[in-house]
Amino acid sequence: MSKSTDERGRIYLPKDVRERFGDQYRIVELPSHIALFPVDEDPLEGLRDAVGDAFEGDDTDDLKTEAREAISQEVREESESRSRDTEE
Repeated sequence: MSKSTDERGRIYLPKDVRERFGDQYRIVELPSHIALFPVDEDPLEGLRDAVGDAFEGDDTDDLKTEAREAISQEVREESESRSRDTEE
């Protein structure tokens, strides 16, 4: 799906997308693009529904740090792969 911004920088999502994913999104800036991720009204409740008690007793800050490091590594690997593909 391709969308353009209006003169004020707004992006309008189609009704079927909003109905499926909701009205709130987190914008994540990556080196080569941005991504929109739906945000539950209660993000922690959404996470609990998705994973149950898999992280019971784990420190939230540690989980955030691990997730950020994993995402950074994934982005670096993707960027390196694209660079190699461009060189070939």
